[in-house]
Amino acid sequence: MAPALATKNNTSKGDLEESLPKLYKHIGMVVAIADGIVSIVGISDVGYNETVDILTGEEVIQCLILNVESNRVSAVILTSDILIKPGQYAVCSRILMRVPACDGLLGRIVDPLGNPVDKKGPIVSKTYRMVESVAPSIISRTPVNLPLETGLKIVDSLIPIGHGQMELIIGDSKTGKTSIAVDAIINQRKEDTLCIYVAIGQKRSSLARIAKTLEANGCLKSTVIVAATASDTAALQFLAPYSGVAMGEYFMAKGLRVLVIYDDLSKHGVSYRQLSLLLRRPPGREGYPGDVFFAHSRLLERAANMKNSGSVTALPIVETIQSDVSAYIPTNVISITDGQIFLETELFSKGVRPAVSPGLSVSRVGSAAQNVVLKSMAGSLKLELAQYREVESFSKFGLSMDDATRQLVNRGMKLTKLLIQKRFLPVLMDCQIIFLFSALQGFLDRIDTNSVASYENELYAYYNNSVYKYPLQGELLCKKNKLDKIVVSFLVINFTIFFDIYKDVFASN
Repeated sequence: MAPALATKNNTSKGDLEESLPKLYKHIGMVVAIADGIVSIVGISDVGYNETVDILTGEEVIQCLILNVESNRVSAVILTSDILIKPGQYAVCSRILMRVPACDGLLGRIVDPLGNPVDKKGPIVSKTYRMVESVAPSIISRTPVNLPLETGLKIVDSLIPIGHGQMELIIGDSKTGKTSIAVDAIINQRKEDTLCIYVAIGQKRSSLARIAKTLEANGCLKSTVIVAATASDTAALQFLAPYSGVAMGEYFMAKGLRVLVIYDDLSKHGVSYRQLSLLLRRPPGREGYPGDVFFAHSRLLERAANMKNSGSVTALPIVETIQSDVSAYIPTNVISITDGQIFLETELFSKGVRPAVSPGLSVSRVGSAAQNVVLKSMAGSLKLELAQYREVESFSKFGLSMDDATRQLVNRGMKLTKLLIQKRFLPVLMDCQIIFLFSALQGFLDRIDTNSVASYENELYAYYNNSVYKYPLQGELLCKKNKLDKIVVSFLVINFTIFFDIYKDVFASN
């Protein structure tokens, strides 16, 4: 009857749909709600990752479409679901999920939707960025060749990071992964790099402590904190890193350099697994959905060093269990990123902090994005540390060693001590260069191992005092692309003689 009726009235099905008000295509009805997932029927024109507004009568509740089926769509609720009931209307917003992007975000703590949570007033923004966007093309990128200085001696010398790179920080719980990220943020206070710290699934107390540390060091004003804590829904924890990088892309488009830290992607994968299981998607390995790799790759690939504008550098953090890097999420993120900073529990328990393993950590960008002077010294440092690791086991058993091996063990112990650094105290690049120069040239051989820390602190004080008194000498030393070995040797020799005479006084202080 339908074809005959259509012929009789000279009206096809397509013409009939066109004659209906377009409004009806964008209005549906809630038929079920459970566990933060709402099912909607009646919407004939809706897209994946589009937002839908549910009219509850008291307020409008925003949801995000994550499942599009033949007869219904499923959306995750981004706020509270207390007021949502079956039978309520759902209206398509006709826009994809987006967040505010403006200069007013700097110095603020916001949720993944861009709403402030720090009680410092509202954020007014005329610009919005899509949470999901395509990564920059290969043509628009340029090679990573500009160093991003973290202020950590072991990272800047052995595992250099460049602007536009993706470097993974991986290790067990309580090994100092967040401390490395916070140190990198603190070291940018004198640089022209903006920072975005994305907290996923953390306790509110931990986030407040990090914010207080950044404010005490004067770098919160150039940092945006995107907070999706453990008390927030899985939907917000899933959106948090995408919102963070969207804000970073706004500053990158203005020609600025941005550092984005995801802390951590393990909890992000867990939140996505929770959403996928609630959406009744089939589970795969370890219960994760099959597209969890794509969820992380499309996020991290948005880090780039652009030709005609700024850059976005990504430092994702992944937590392992008993150093098992063969688990699903660690293997995924390792294969996506440009290298990893591996933290060992054994080193951490020995007091070597940051507990970075020089043998297992690597930067696939290599020394292309490293300070030129530090690059010339890094090769010798890597070689001597590798030789020390080879003979370290012999020294533990108290076996008799020849003079060369004993000298190698003594030098290796002092180099290991040299790379130990306190939290939230980044070291400037010129100070790193001078200290590493003194160690590799043998000036530490006469210093006792327990006095290496005192030697370092006094050397920095002596150097800063020399720069203050003698500006010309400071100018020669502070050039980051050239090292005047004569001037540096003269300074280090004079200081070593001075320290050797008064080392007892320094040790007592």
